[in-house]
Amino acid sequence: MSETHIHVAGHVTERHITRDGQGGGRDVFEYALLRVVPRVERGEYINAGVIVYCRAKVYVGARTHLDETRLLALDPDADVAGVRAALGAVEGVCAGGEAAGQAAGDDPGRRFRWLVAPRSTVVQPGPVHTGLTLDPAAETERLLDLLVR
Repeated sequence: MSETHIHVAGHVTERHITRDGQGGGRDVFEYALLRVVPRVERGEYINAGVIVYCRAKVYVGARTHLDETRLLALDPDADVAGVRAALGAVEGVCAGGEAAGQAAGDDPGRRFRWLVAPRSTVVQPGPVHTGLTLDPAAETERLLDLLVR
């Protein structure tokens, strides 16, 4: 059994208890959106991808989709090729192997944590959220459709 408490000013405001067998075979996963912020000083962004991590399934994956029209509406001088390369690099780190570069030897959790660390660059991760899933790869695609496309 595991318990999660959220404390506000010393009071328990929410409590979740999950017992073995109550998840319907679903596993906990974490995800973050990838945002393209073409002009960091303005703070405007578009969602361009999602990163999903599921420890129980030893899975980390990213799917991206860049809407060039929306990007160029925010910044007509945006480096579209550079943004595509940065998004591709995130997918490569998640895939592991040679595509991950120096992160190739890291476990999926470490690669996920590195990718979702806050940064002030054109491609930035959003906050990390959680959920339950039967299939983290399918969840990655579902979240891309729901939150990006």
